[in-house]
Amino acid sequence: MAEVSRFDGVRARLGGAWAGFRDWFLRNWRERRWFRWLASLAGAGFVALLALWLWLSSNLPDAESLLEYETPLPTVVRGVDGGIVHSYARERRVQLQYGDFPPQLIEAFLAAEDKTFFTHGGVDFLGTMGAVLDYARKAGSDERAVGGSTITQQVAKNVLLTNEYSVTRKLKEMLLARRIEGVLTKPEILTLYLNEIPLGRRSFGVQAASRAYFDKDVDQLALHEFAFLAILPKAPERYGRKKNEGMAIARRNFVLDQMVANEFITPAQASAAKAMPLGLATERAERYADAGYFLEEVRRQLLARYGEKAEDGPNSVYAGGLWVRTSLDTEYQDAARDALRKGLLRYAGGKAWKTLAYLDPDAGDLTQQLAGSNLGIRYKDWRIGVITKAGEIGFADGKTYPLSG
Repeated sequence: MAEVSRFDGVRARLGGAWAGFRDWFLRNWRERRWFRWLASLAGAGFVALLALWLWLSSNLPDAESLLEYETPLPTVVRGVDGGIVHSYARERRVQLQYGDFPPQLIEAFLAAEDKTFFTHGGVDFLGTMGAVLDYARKAGSDERAVGGSTITQQVAKNVLLTNEYSVTRKLKEMLLARRIEGVLTKPEILTLYLNEIPLGRRSFGVQAASRAYFDKDVDQLALHEFAFLAILPKAPERYGRKKNEGMAIARRNFVLDQMVANEFITPAQASAAKAMPLGLATERAERYADAGYFLEEVRRQLLARYGEKAEDGPNSVYAGGLWVRTSLDTEYQDAARDALRKGLLRYAGGKAWKTLAYLDPDAGDLTQQLAGSNLGIRYKDWRIGVITKAGEIGFADGKTYPLSG
C-alpha cells in the first residue's frame, strides 16, 4: 500500500505542474502578441528539426554493416624463391587485431583525438559546441576550424560516409556515430579506427604508417614515434614533409603534454620523448623495382581473372588481399637488366628498341622480361614495351642470345 501511495503522490505532483504550465501558457498566448510569435517560431523550429532528423535518419548507411566490414587489402606478389617483390595497391594497409596495438599507441591517439572516448556515447557534445564556436570565429578566413569529431564519428566518416566538408555530413556523422556505439564495442571501434585512419604516404592504419614513416612495425616504436603517428590524422600530408619538421615536432610535443595531462605518461617520460628527433624514413619505393614489365603482365592476368575492385569479388586485385607466387627469378632479372643495358649501349648506342626474355626450358615459365627504349642509368626510367609470348620475339623456348661479352 505504501508503494501505491508514493506513486499516487508523484502522479499528483506531475499533474499539478502540468496544469500550472498549461494555464500559464494559455494566459500568455491570449494576452501577449510577442509570446504568440515566439511560441509559433519555437514550434516551427521543432517541426523543422524533427523533419530534418527523420530525413537524415532515412538516408544513413546501415551501422550493422560494420559487423561484416572487411578492410581492403593489397595483392602481394612473390618471386620463385618466395620473397616479396611487389604489391598491387592504391592504398597501403596492414590489418591488426586490438591486442596487437601497443597501449601507449592507443593512449597517444586518445590524447590527440578523443580524450573522452571510453565515456561518451559516440558524440562529445561539449567538444561539438566548441567546434561550432571555432567554426563561427574562423568563418571567412583561410583557417580551417577544428573538427570536434570523436573517434566513433571518424569511423563513421572514413568507413560509411564521405570526406565532404558540410553541415549535412556532420549531422549524418553524429547520428551514425550514435548507432555505431550500439552495434560495436569500444575495442572494436578503436580497432576499426586504427586500421582505417588515413595517415599519409598512401598509408591507411597505424601499421602501414609505421612502416612508411619509420620503416618498422608498430610494436617496435618508441613513445615519441607513437606521438608522431597520433598527430597525422589532422594533416598527414603536412606533418609528413621534411620542410614542416618544426611544425610536426611542436604538434608531437603538444600530444605528449596531453598524455601527461591525462596521466598516461609521466612528465619525465614526456621530456625524454620531446628531446628525440622525428627520425622519419625516406619515402621508399616498392621492394623490387626492376621487374616492371614482368609485373605488369602479372597484373593484367590477375585483373582479367579476378577483377579490380572489391565489388568484383572477394579476390579482387586491389582489395582482396591475394598472395601470388610467380616464376620471377630476381637473380636472373638483375643479370638480364645489366646485360641488356651494357650490350645495347655498346652495339646500338642505346637508341634502338630492344627486348629480352628468358623462358625456363623445363617449366616453360617466363623468368625475366625486359623491353623498351631510352636506356638510362636508372632502370625505372626505361620506357615500357611488353612482350608476352616467345613467338613474338623470334626465338624458341630456352634459346638465349648474348648481348654483352
